[in-house]
Amino acid sequence: MKSFKKIIHDGGVAVIRTDTLYGLVADAKNQISVGRIYTIKKRNPLKPVIVLVSDFDQIRSFGVSVDAELEAILNKYWPGKVSIILSPTDTSVNTHYIHKGTSGIAFRIPDDGDLRKMLSDVGPLVAPSANPEGLAPAENIQQAMDYFGDAVDFYVDGGEVIDVKPSKVIKISNNRVEEIIRK
Repeated sequence: MKSFKKIIHDGGVAVIRTDTLYGLVADAKNQISVGRIYTIKKRNPLKPVIVLVSDFDQIRSFGVSVDAELEAILNKYWPGKVSIILSPTDTSVNTHYIHKGTSGIAFRIPDDGDLRKMLSDVGPLVAPSANPEGLAPAENIQQAMDYFGDAVDFYVDGGEVIDVKPSKVIKISNNRVEEIIRK
């Protein structure tokens, strides 16, 4: 049986428990895998996705400039259940398939140490909630399996989700909070 890392690196899609909800995850650097999530989820093709990362270097790999001043601001929120929209400055890095023309990518460094360690090993993952568009997020692995069946390559049972609240989403621009998108 293939490992989670091998499945993700081979373009697979999985359902895992994130620091907030169950997420439908794929390699954030693989445009085809990210596209599969949109198809599986029946997600609005113009709606951007959140990217889970382990550290600032993974954010920089998306063409986002993270200097010492921005790091200090981000460290007030991370690790934690806050997704922060940052705009790439290096336009040579293709990120349109993630931000969908909004020019900002929502990143989150999770509070869960095991999840951060996995992200450090596997790489950044797009992680929208595990549910078809318009339905409630899966609260357990069986519900996710009922939603997606064999369209998903790998399932990881992380137990029952008690608090089904998604992450807070804010936008930071010019090293200040510009907008609160989701409280």
